Amino acid sequence: MGMAARRKRGEGSISFDHRGPCSDPGFHRGCPGRWRAEVSRGYDVNGRRIKSKVTSTDRARLLAKLEDLREDLGSGADDQAVTLRRAIDRWLAEGLDGRSPKTIKRNRALFYSAENPDELRPEFSAIGKTKLRELKAAEVREALSAAARTRSAATVALMHNCLTRAIQHAQADDLVHRNVAEFIDTPTGQAVGRPSKSLTLQQAAAVIAAAQAPPEVQLHPGLRDFRRPPALMHAYIVLCLLVGVRAEEARALRWHHVVTFDQDSGRWLPVTEAGWEHDSFAVCVWRSVRARGDTKTERSRRTLALPRLAAAALAALWQLTEDEQRAAAGKRIDTGLVFTTALGTVMDAGNLRRMFRRTCKDAGIGEDWTPRELRHTFVSLLSDSGMRIEEIADLVGHASSRTTETVYRHQLRPVIQTGASVMDGLFPTATTE
Repeated sequence: MGMAARRKRGEGSISFDHRGPCSDPGFHRGCPGRWRAEVSRGYDVNGRRIKSKVTSTDRARLLAKLEDLREDLGSGADDQAVTLRRAIDRWLAEGLDGRSPKTIKRNRALFYSAENPDELRPEFSAIGKTKLRELKAAEVREALSAAARTRSAATVALMHNCLTRAIQHAQADDLVHRNVAEFIDTPTGQAVGRPSKSLTLQQAAAVIAAAQAPPEVQLHPGLRDFRRPPALMHAYIVLCLLVGVRAEEARALRWHHVVTFDQDSGRWLPVTEAGWEHDSFAVCVWRSVRARGDTKTERSRRTLALPRLAAAALAALWQLTEDEQRAAAGKRIDTGLVFTTALGTVMDAGNLRRMFRRTCKDAGIGEDWTPRELRHTFVSLLSDSGMRIEEIADLVGHASSRTTETVYRHQLRPVIQTGASVMDGLFPTATTE
């Protein structure tokens, strides 16, 4: 009995890999080694043949594995010719699990036209129909360079990042073996907008003083009291400026995340239980207004000591909140949040920005400021005071001090005291008098 006839083209090849002397040249029965089958899947971008392999010690089982492999490859024939547009669509549909709808919509807008949501942007329309296996790095570079002629540098960088992730998603499904987007540098986009800036010590003190000023008039004769905007703005500004929390973290802060050290029990307790008749206070920065309430990074979860001025501002806001809750007779919503409207509803980010700009205008420094620059000011003032950049990175929740230095400088976990100590020196309690 001789060997089986040669297999037909496309059916794959079968061979035996010996691991010792051959005792049966015809069928390799009893020979040490393994049977191996290979099926060709075409060629890669470098002209090398792409092969899928299966092995077994038994030839019959190998034939069954080979048949399964051929069926799998056959059912995925369309996927082997997936285009860049299809890869982007698959990533938007499957690769952003857990992201907020806002994030998905923003990423889709990078590739699809606003005027015609079903059409790719002109920069990507030329390569959208290109098969991933045939896509070249030069084509991706040309598309991003076209976008860089009209889009900002940040937008082009985001486009490049999302394009890379879309192809990586296809790689995970074995639709392509090389991610050409990883091999190019991000083109430089247009310089639009303005970089973040930092308040000087004098400007910061003026903003704090302006936020403390009581209102001169009431908005409407029917209003019971108009103390909330100044009290809220003062607490918001000193918390972001003197403690360095992000604006998104401040908006998600709840009263039970403001804690004080109780000498009797020797523990940190929420002020909602222990009250404000203590000397040491801290804030637990564990949440933000992001999707699912998570902070920006795991390192951002931190507990920070409060400078005396920040503790006094929060105490005043707490007292006002309690007064309003009693006066409302159950009509005020109790969300537990620190920064809310007079009705207890969540404070909108846009309203906070407008209130902050009005405060800056009252302070005489102009309206060209945003709340996020309070955090930049926090980093800059600590750096100017001689604090090590690594310690500042711990305070602001950066995983690397490089971000702190290049971008921001111009459980209860152990409470980090250094920031509060420096800020107490810069903004003494007398400022509140």
